Amino acid sequence: MASEAYRQSGVDLDQMDGLKERIKGFAASTHGPEVLDSSGSFAGLYQLAGYRQPVLVASTDGVGTKIKIAAQLGHFESVGQDLVTLNVNDVLTRGAKPLFFLDYIAFSNLDTQRMDTLMRGIAWGCREVGCALIGGETAQMPQVYSGGDMDLAGFVVGAVERDDLLESRNIKAGNVLVGVPSSGLHTNGFSLVRQVFGTDDNPSVLHRRFDGLHHRLGEELLIAHRSYYPLMAPVLGLINGLAHITGGGLPGKLPAILPDDLAAEIQSGSWPVLPIFQVIQKEGGISDLEMYRVFNMGLGMVAVCPEENVPKILEILPDAVVIGKMIARGDGEQVVFRG
Repeated sequence: MASEAYRQSGVDLDQMDGLKERIKGFAASTHGPEVLDSSGSFAGLYQLAGYRQPVLVASTDGVGTKIKIAAQLGHFESVGQDLVTLNVNDVLTRGAKPLFFLDYIAFSNLDTQRMDTLMRGIAWGCREVGCALIGGETAQMPQVYSGGDMDLAGFVVGAVERDDLLESRNIKAGNVLVGVPSSGLHTNGFSLVRQVFGTDDNPSVLHRRFDGLHHRLGEELLIAHRSYYPLMAPVLGLINGLAHITGGGLPGKLPAILPDDLAAEIQSGSWPVLPIFQVIQKEGGISDLEMYRVFNMGLGMVAVCPEENVPKILEILPDAVVIGKMIARGDGEQVVFRG
């Protein structure tokens, strides 16, 4: 009787139970021997091993309004993968290996196909970096969300040896800045993008082709956030710092890893700006300053390293490029563009 009353309020417990069983299957595909009691419970269990002085590194974030583009196109795999990737990239900036991941998914109406594709993307993201999906929460809240609206949040925990922790005190004047290309917008700036193209009122624009783009606009916007852990793990011993370039761009994110007495001097034009950013700037009439403060502009990660390590890093990361160096900071900004 209680279940029938709950169903009339907008929540179907039988459907939710079926969803949880499907989620268990996706999660199991990411488990290794470190995951204990994977049958499901109130909390996930992970056995930490192989570390002498482990430091746990945690991050939480969501995909923002990129989820609205995914909903309009009916494609959720990429945002599921993004949810894992963006959090893993954050713990990577401290030199950490991702261990386990949890998700939070809230929606109004349960759409089984949508949830299956979303969970498939989350599982892909976890498997790509060897991270276990050990738990999460799904919440049906018809009074909070309406129609096809939903929200996503992800939580990752990684670990690194205390001696290998990337810290700002290791960054020195004369260190070189090495930029690693992004795959596109990643998961930032979508509120501005939606305004520029008017996607909320005219979703058909997502199927339009723009000069310079290799895909239709919607496909370009949904390109998955690049996963940097498999790429960067081999160079962690060669670098002194690592910044994940997300919302705030280079001016907003680089200072987070820099000591107060140093500034990052960046050579403008030293890396290719992806066509999608050029299209956004042209269509929206956006200034260079705002573009660099909102978007990654073609760089998803920036490593800070001793000059003598640059050749080895570029050998391991063939698409990386030197973009600048660390200099003494005066009274100005911590990120300075030259050229």
